[in-house]
Amino acid sequence: MDTVDQSMAFKTFTDLHAPEEFRYLEQLILYRLNVWFPSQESIPRPIADVNKWSAALSDFVKKNKLNTDEATLLLIGITPHVQSDLFDSVIGYKLQHSGDFQKIGGVRGKDFRGFLPTGETAVFLLGDDDFNRRLEIQKLFWVDHLFEKKKVLWLADHTYGEPEMSGKIMISHEYLDTFIYGKAIPPKFSINFPAKLIHTDLGWEDLVINDELKQQIDELKSWLKYNDRLVADWGMGGRLRKGYRTLLYGPSGTGKTFTAGLLGKEVGKDVYKIDLSMVVSKYIGETEKNLELLFAKAEDKGWILFFDEADALFGKRTSVRDAHDKYANQEVSYLLQRIEDYNGMVILATNMKNNIDDAFIRRFNSILKFTVPQADERAKIWSLAFPEDVVFCNEQQQVIDLPEMVKSYAISGGCIVNVVHYASIKAVERFHKDTGQKTIYLADVLYGIKKELLKEGKPFS
Repeated sequence: MDTVDQSMAFKTFTDLHAPEEFRYLEQLILYRLNVWFPSQESIPRPIADVNKWSAALSDFVKKNKLNTDEATLLLIGITPHVQSDLFDSVIGYKLQHSGDFQKIGGVRGKDFRGFLPTGETAVFLLGDDDFNRRLEIQKLFWVDHLFEKKKVLWLADHTYGEPEMSGKIMISHEYLDTFIYGKAIPPKFSINFPAKLIHTDLGWEDLVINDELKQQIDELKSWLKYNDRLVADWGMGGRLRKGYRTLLYGPSGTGKTFTAGLLGKEVGKDVYKIDLSMVVSKYIGETEKNLELLFAKAEDKGWILFFDEADALFGKRTSVRDAHDKYANQEVSYLLQRIEDYNGMVILATNMKNNIDDAFIRRFNSILKFTVPQADERAKIWSLAFPEDVVFCNEQQQVIDLPEMVKSYAISGGCIVNVVHYASIKAVERFHKDTGQKTIYLADVLYGIKKELLKEGKPFS
């Protein structure tokens, strides 16, 4: 068929500066409606020239080797978010005297009053009233298709008993942002995305750990930096397991979350801390559904997923005594499979390694033990935690080496930071503007240490 010449004098509805792809979709709608409602206009079927489409959308189509049907379906899903009146304008032009036309599908939103395309809309525009073609278009919504696998585009849940194609065409916000703005905008924390972006302004020099743990963390850095090259350039994709799974275990405040943030900062990858309270549900199947949405959004984005207090979700399976035990075990089995399918890094953190199911333990690429720092390490943490220009004094106003004096108290780095915060607040409270001296008093530090030890049920002496 002949390609449509955009300079031809038939009706156009898109903005003169709108990208080429929306002109293509406009003419496709006109062409299909003209088959059913002929007019004096000669409207040939347009041909999709992906090379003329917006760069981000064109690149995605080429990278994933999408055919014309797939590319057009993607465009149908994008259009209401960018050219919100396109469908209404074109349909209204052709059907102003023809009443409701069921074949084109579409629904109206709750707040958005415009036309929202459904699966039936795609089938009508691409199926050519050919039964077999219509079936082929419906397969684009199947679970084994790229769109569903990567959660790019899918059909919204439809009312039970109604045709599946009556569901609205949904498109991922992350991919939508990429197609519109050329980059993905970080997702907002919500019930649909129960994860928060974590970052740190500190560096590796602020993480005080033993040499063995440093070496193990270096292995994580190496995987993040070089695994993609190994898979792409060395052809190892089919021989290696997807992703990387690591367990960080040890007492609270020993640097597990800090390490996750530093890893992301080192390699320029986003780290998302999963809010398990919003993931775990008492309703059967809901936990798996919540996690599937999370993993699907993260797929292929290089995100590091961080599950803190992971034993709440990845705990040991129990003997089946009732239906609750049965479904709890099914959740663990699902998680086991899903983290293996994720092609990025998954970090699980827990205070108690023994609470993690043995099946997970066997599948971790590495297990890192975080311990309460030794006395010399604690002295270094004390020195790093306080501002550089403070003066340490005892009650007699004598300058002291405070880190050396308090390093014998066996508390974690997180507890030390809590004490520093408390003692620094007291210093600000006492700060004398005339002298300009920032003084940290030993008594305040000791009182802060006492509070931390009492919280853990340990004696202070």
